[in-house]
This record gives sequence, structure tokens and C-alpha cells, in this order.
Amino acid sequence: MSARTVLGFDTATPDVAVAATRGGELLGEARAPAAGRPRHATELLPLVERVASDAGGWDDVDAIAVGLGPGSFTGLRIGIATARALAQGRELPLVGVRSLDALAAGIATSLPSGGERPVLALIDARRSQLFAALYGPRLEALWEPFVAAPALLAERVAGLAEAPLAGGDGSLRFRLDLERAGAEVLPDADPRHGLSAKHICLLAAGQAGSAPEEIRPIYLRPPDAHVWQQRDDRADAS
Repeated sequence: MSARTVLGFDTATPDVAVAATRGGELLGEARAPAAGRPRHATELLPLVERVASDAGGWDDVDAIAVGLGPGSFTGLRIGIATARALAQGRELPLVGVRSLDALAAGIATSLPSGGERPVLALIDARRSQLFAALYGPRLEALWEPFVAAPALLAERVAGLAEAPLAGGDGSLRFRLDLERAGAEVLPDADPRHGLSAKHICLLAAGQAGSAPEEIRPIYLRPPDAHVWQQRDDRADAS
């Protein structure tokens, strides 16, 4: 049986990341940085088509993978709706991958072979919060994904037996809090702070697909619009 070709993408962060792999080999990769504001709605499909071409065309694609978050409410909604439509229209299996799992897989590539250090994946959640998850040296989940303020996260990090290696845009924003708690944060310019769709593909490669309607985003908290509405309702009631 030939190796499976997976086309995957992630829209949990302000960037748009797309890649395709076959048997662990990267066939194509593309990224659209936010450049001031997210461009998920305009850039995702063109990048998907470009990467599908790099993989040999849609006839050679065996499965679609998509990042489930946690992350941007709007970005996830666009990414997952696009993945569902592509999977249904092209009759391909669809695999959901937790975005923090993929981010951690990229961070872990900077660890020395055989290292036993935990990896802390962090996505900036705005509202002075982070989406976080902690992983062991074989990327086993030690902390399931959660959302927290920097002070609470720092408290949890300070209680770890071994200092974790942290990465992701959340670690850049709150570097000082994390380093004071004992974490090591990747250098600012390290590309592993950006979530690579290659790891979305690699993590999905061995998984069975799901029906498109079964693929749902991981939000961890209500969207900003819901929070603002609650504030307006409380103000009107006062």
C-alpha cells in the first residue's frame, strides 16, 4: 500500500498555515502571516489549492486534516467550515487535530535526541490570557488544553519538577512571566513559535477520518461577541 497523502491546514492563530505530506515527507507548505489583521477568509483557499498542486493535484490527496484549536473563534470557524466543504465535495476523509498538539510537535523538534524535558505549547488567547497544554518528551499530554491568565499559568509552571521548553505566540507575549516561573522560552526569531501545518498532517496521517459534521472546534471559552453582549445586558439591567 502506498503512503497516505494528507493535506492539512490550521487557522487557530492569526496566521494561515497549509501543508501536504506523504509518508512523513513534506510535499508542499505555504503560510500567510496576519500582516496586521488575520487573512483566513481571503488566503486559505488559494493556499490550499497551491499546496494541493505541489502534492500532485487533488487526485493524489487521500485525506484532509484541520486544526481544531483552541484559538481564534473566527479563524477556527473559517478553517473548519472550509475543511468540511472540501472533504464532502471531494469525498475525502477528514481528520481533526488539536492545534496545541501540532504546535508542541514543532517545539519538540528543537530538543536534543533522547531528551526528557516537557514541552509547553502556548497560543495567545487575547484578553490577557493564553491557551496552554503541557506535553511529555514523547508528546504525551500532561496537561490537557486550558485557558488561563499568565499569573495562573506561571504558578502551575513554577510547580513543575522540571522546567519546560515553551513556544508559540503566547510564550512570546508573556515571556517575562514564564521565565520568572522557571520556563525556557524559545528565542524570539525561532520559527517554531509559528504553528506548522506540516505537523497537522503528520499527526493526522495515522488516524481514521470522521464524517465532516463530526469535526468541531475547540473553543475553551465563549467568543468575544458573546462576552460583549453579556456586558451590554448587565449594563442595561443596572
